[in-house]
Amino acid sequence: MTGPIIVTLCILLLIAYIFDLTSARTKIPSVILLLLLGWIVHQISVLLRIQIPDLTPLLPILGTVGLILIVLEGALELELDKSKTSLIKRSFIVSFVPIIAIAFFVGYIFHVVGHLSFKNCLTNIIPFCVISSAIAIPTVKNLAAGTREFVIYESSFSDILGVIFFNFVAFNTSFGFHSFAIFGLQLIIVTIISFIATVGLSVLLNKIDHHIKFAPIVLLVILIYEVSKEYNLPALIFILSFGIFLGNLNELDQFKWIQKLHPNQLSKEVHKFKELITEATFLTRALFFLLFGYLIETREILNTNTLVWAIGIVATIFLIRALILWLVKMPIKPLLFIAPRGLITILLFLSIPAAEKIPLVNKSLVIQVIVLTVLVMMIGMMSVKKKQGTIVSMEENPAII
Repeated sequence: MTGPIIVTLCILLLIAYIFDLTSARTKIPSVILLLLLGWIVHQISVLLRIQIPDLTPLLPILGTVGLILIVLEGALELELDKSKTSLIKRSFIVSFVPIIAIAFFVGYIFHVVGHLSFKNCLTNIIPFCVISSAIAIPTVKNLAAGTREFVIYESSFSDILGVIFFNFVAFNTSFGFHSFAIFGLQLIIVTIISFIATVGLSVLLNKIDHHIKFAPIVLLVILIYEVSKEYNLPALIFILSFGIFLGNLNELDQFKWIQKLHPNQLSKEVHKFKELITEATFLTRALFFLLFGYLIETREILNTNTLVWAIGIVATIFLIRALILWLVKMPIKPLLFIAPRGLITILLFLSIPAAEKIPLVNKSLVIQVIVLTVLVMMIGMMSVKKKQGTIVSMEENPAII
């Protein structure tokens, strides 16, 4: 039995690789093709009456590891210098404001229409407010550097802020001074952990002489993330800061304590580490979306009871996004279209406490919103010429960034 499974997995992952190679030419996001491929595999297994055990428990595991690797891969690509300050500020605004606006606007509508607790409605809506870096970052890899950097920052911030906002709302029974004080303390703790862990892991990366050196680093990163998450700490801050630190050693070598890490020598190891993370990210992301596509039921996609709500949520997402981009004077094309929902939406949906779930938000709604936002991104990217897929650098036009 193991032979056919291994053969099937190898074939599926090779097809996923072909999707990744051709996505730049076809303008079809690989995630759409992966979901479709997973769904087709499910239909074939049903048709041939192949007995496959329940794979649902694997989804959050793959999703969590995928999220860590995707944010880390994106952070390793980011450059830190003074010219990026305005870019970072605007990406933060474009990620933060829509999360709050969409959550409160749609949450209030659900509260009024369904006569439900506003807190519960807010908890259930937040997963739809977060941009999926798992989809957004690979989609822009062939666009100009300015666009790519903005999307990496924005989607990473969106993941982090979305998770923080979700945990704050879902796991607090009240929102008084005590809740905000605990929240502030958590931010301070995770900042300290991030600094200590980042320096410690960098030292290990530099000092380990054994031929196996990157696997322990990756395992420690995942371990620190999971332990931090167990205490409701915004652990993605650690992932982002670790990646940015490693990717910008040359920019930080003016600090004496950085020089002790021998940044020139360490940069060579970081380059190898980056290549490993890129490969691992591809495999994990492909497996996650193949599995999610496999678990999709046709009736869930075509559920007319939730389709109207899904269209309404997607329309709200892009209207608010267009308004924010216009207010911060960012180019509408192609940024408007790059707001897919995906991996983080699924993870947060699965994390909603059972006592706070509402009937209006179910698997059908999640699938429909994800598919619709990705389709909008696909159609939008097809309409964008290569020259339009650029954000002018600040040196060329400081008024834009």
